[in-house]
Amino acid sequence: MLWIKAFHIIAMVCWFAALFYLPRLFVYHSMSDDRISRERFQVMERKLYRGIATPSMLVTIALGIWLATFNWDYYQTATWFWLKIGLVVALVGYHHMCARYMRLLREESSNHSHVFFRWFNEAPVLILVAVILLVELQPQF
Repeated sequence: MLWIKAFHIIAMVCWFAALFYLPRLFVYHSMSDDRISRERFQVMERKLYRGIATPSMLVTIALGIWLATFNWDYYQTATWFWLKIGLVVALVGYHHMCARYMRLLREESSNHSHVFFRWFNEAPVLILVAVILLVELQPQF
């Protein structure tokens, strides 16, 4: 079980790293003025999303489900666990919003400025803090 937990944490760190960096690329992409820069950002965004973010998300979720099965009787009644699952669902939604913004930037039809993407970039930080606090403190509600 410790190996599964270790790889779950590794995948989660990789997923968050990608979700921290991808919107930062959106900031630079939305500020770029020339076609070469925009094309470069499109390649970087696509490779990050498809090569790191999505596989890491899938491994994180799969290993998380596997870990939960080891002690399901406890988890099904633990409120903190269900709050964490809700945050993971929100993070999956954020992940898919990134795909949407990638498409809009690629098609040059995004109405969002670099300032929007700077704020958008902060959402996974808030989710990370909340998830870590829930997992480590396991508050009883």
